[in-house]
Amino acid sequence: MARLLYVEASPRKARSVSIEAATAFLDAYHAANPADTIDLLDVWAENLPALDQDAWEAKYAGLEGQTRSLAQEAAWAQLKNYADRFRAADKILISVPMWNFAIPYRLKQLIDVVSHKDLLFTFDERGLNGLLTKSKAMVIYARGISYEVGGMTPAADWDFQKPYVELWLKFIGVPDVSSLVIEKTLLGDERETARIQAAALGAKF
Repeated sequence: MARLLYVEASPRKARSVSIEAATAFLDAYHAANPADTIDLLDVWAENLPALDQDAWEAKYAGLEGQTRSLAQEAAWAQLKNYADRFRAADKILISVPMWNFAIPYRLKQLIDVVSHKDLLFTFDERGLNGLLTKSKAMVIYARGISYEVGGMTPAADWDFQKPYVELWLKFIGVPDVSSLVIEKTLLGDERETARIQAAALGAKF
């Protein structure tokens, strides 16, 4: 029995292509793995903690080996609670729309909340070491237009969505990352194909 963490990053819900594909993925996954647990982390429904002065002072107290104040401990506990959901997961699914060539700010906030030393990574004289070495991830990306090689908006210059998320997953140690990219969502003609592809991937994840 495994635990899958599903991070949902679109606020559009029923109108979201990324969520629609993720739902098809999860339905197929659940049918293939009925005993597994699915933990939904909707970044728009969560009261994500602010990275305020107490949070940053808590971070640096840990880096410098200092005792945290009560306020700093409380702030750090909030960050740790979200990081623990990643550390408890055997598998991670993220559905993410492209906003202004990158990711929604609420997903970026979640990444900033959990990405601290001793939460999802550590470091020593050898360099950075991600802590999620036993997890694998699937990321469903949705874009309104196409980012084809040689096109008006080539991915190498315009895409700060997929490279960022994949770099972050590598940074926190996830060894196996797969993806499904859904483009031209503004035209609406990719949805059924995306659902079929997502379901096939979910059944084997």
